[in-house]
Amino acid sequence: MKSKARERLVRVGLIVALFAIILLSLGVGHYAMPLNVVFQTVQETLTNTLDAQGKISAAMLYQVRLPRIILAALVGAALAASGACYQGIMKNPLVAPDILGVSNGASLGAVIAIFFGLGSFSVQVLAFCFGLLTVFLVTAASRGIGRGSDNIVIMILCGVVMSSLFSAFVSLLTYLADTDTQLPEITYWIMGSFARTSSTSSLVTLFVVFLIGIIPLLCIRWRINALAFGDEEAKAMGVNVKRTRGIIICCATLLTSVSVSFCGVVGWVGLIVPHMVRLLSGPNYETLLPNAMIGGAAFMVLVDIFARGLTTELPLSVVTAIVGAPLFLWMLFRGRKDWL
Repeated sequence: MKSKARERLVRVGLIVALFAIILLSLGVGHYAMPLNVVFQTVQETLTNTLDAQGKISAAMLYQVRLPRIILAALVGAALAASGACYQGIMKNPLVAPDILGVSNGASLGAVIAIFFGLGSFSVQVLAFCFGLLTVFLVTAASRGIGRGSDNIVIMILCGVVMSSLFSAFVSLLTYLADTDTQLPEITYWIMGSFARTSSTSSLVTLFVVFLIGIIPLLCIRWRINALAFGDEEAKAMGVNVKRTRGIIICCATLLTSVSVSFCGVVGWVGLIVPHMVRLLSGPNYETLLPNAMIGGAAFMVLVDIFARGLTTELPLSVVTAIVGAPLFLWMLFRGRKDWL
């Protein structure tokens, strides 16, 4: 009973934290908007009494801030959920969403589109397709090496190899890119940003793909608990291990690929957020997965506040590394008895 109460308390706390961070984020940026101005703008919009200054604030709020916050929340929820799922099925606390080379594969697709000047839409499409292609290549290679068996260690090693290969191709294209036009855009995209993809059409696309990936995971999250006990125990519980693991990997990869295709490579979110939530609410995926989604959304919006709160906007990967690395070391210290 205490465990259930604690899980509910953690979820309520995460939801409150998410809304508080969103309210804070609405006012942060080059165009400062205190909360009273935000509430006043919303009220005047509803009553249709906006003056000239109010219209400027409304445009900033509804066309810039709010879409970017929604984008950050969706990406954070997707990366945290995929990280939690990878860690569960592979029974490894160091697993991140890019363990199968998905992030570097998606990066290669985006860099190819930028290198050949195919446009922003093609960047997203190719990044998404290459991310999905990567997991199929890794899965096929691991099954070939393992002679049809689902060996997790072989799959991880194939992911590391594929990730290194794609990273090499990204470096090659970066080296060959035009230093005046292509190189700045490639570098900007690889380091991660929400600045260029927070349009309404992008949000709709991301939301639809997010639902396609997250709904199956939420429906079968109890099976991740079974897989955590081992394949034999899961089979004894009536779980089809091969099919369940395939569904989880495909959905988690889909979430990672679409996130990378919209905002570039963003590290640490899928690694540390599931750990933080696990420390707070326990390892039960019935509650861990939804809580990880909420925590990932809050963390990503908070990172975006730091990224755009300064005079010059910082890349997302820089902020997540600065915040994530010390936090992860602290979690290692706190849980050192469980790790060793």
